[in-house]
Amino acid sequence: MDFGLVLQTDPPASAVVELMRRAERNGFRYGWTFDSAVLWQEPYVIHSRILEHTERLTVGPMVTNPGTRTWEVTASTFATLNEMYGNRTVCGIGRGDSAMRVAGRRPNTLARLGEAIGVIRDLAEGREAEVDGTVLRLPWVRDGRLPVWMAAYGPKALAMAGRLADGFILQLADPYLTEWMVRAVRVAAVEAGRDPDSVTICVAAPAYVTGDDSPEALAHAREQCRWFGGMVGNHVADLVTRYGEHSDLVPDALTAYIKQRQGYDYAHHGRSGNPDTAFVPDDIVDRFCLLGPPEAHIEKLEALRALGVDQFAVYAMHDAKESTVDAYGSRVVPALTG
Repeated sequence: MDFGLVLQTDPPASAVVELMRRAERNGFRYGWTFDSAVLWQEPYVIHSRILEHTERLTVGPMVTNPGTRTWEVTASTFATLNEMYGNRTVCGIGRGDSAMRVAGRRPNTLARLGEAIGVIRDLAEGREAEVDGTVLRLPWVRDGRLPVWMAAYGPKALAMAGRLADGFILQLADPYLTEWMVRAVRVAAVEAGRDPDSVTICVAAPAYVTGDDSPEALAHAREQCRWFGGMVGNHVADLVTRYGEHSDLVPDALTAYIKQRQGYDYAHHGRSGNPDTAFVPDDIVDRFCLLGPPEAHIEKLEALRALGVDQFAVYAMHDAKESTVDAYGSRVVPALTG
């Protein structure tokens, strides 16, 4: 199993770079950042610095979207980074949540997202692609490589990930839901004539390592990570609007917890102490996140690995970033990488 670190690009950018360097020293192979241009600093500028100051880390957004930037600009950005640092990028992409909604736009349609996946990958790897009716090619690209991993929750998005994407990003770490969604992606891959094992499976969620499993330690960890249930709830609310509260197409284990959701202020997006996530119950925090001493993390990650998860990406938006990265490096990463 590979490991990644996910950070917001809060200033100073140098702190983001240093945390990514720390992650690489601790055995992490991927460095991910949020991509929401109004809320945080521009990620690709920071990606360049991360790549310059690391040796092996693969870097990308978790996740970009096909609406914030034109597709040829996104492809050119990745291709430039790859030319400079040797094909060490990955494009995580989805419909768009904070980046679109903060700017007063709706998330992109799945049709637009599906088209963008192929166009961005083709352009970044030096092939021709059609953008808004015009055939384009980046003539300076040589030996480019850009895996495109798609974030998804709903049935249509999961099927699209299986048909089109090089990887699937699931932003929660509940084993039951992971099994359900990975199965949907793999079925779609088979139906599209693809090898289902060729789709990389990445689970991303907050991880908070405590010194023990006392009630006090776990309660503090939950409060530091409760924001995640609110962030996932934005996507779940979209699914409930589309499919209803109880649907055979979407598990109740994913949708039931948002009944008390009142709204969401993106000014607190992805941050501990978010006042709009009080509706998230403790059991959702426990299911969606990894909390407790290292042994608890290892046990849950072994279960996820058995379900076909290839990478666990640690969301580190809490008060124990450094100690969690270090604990993973000393205890968790060695246990899962052999």
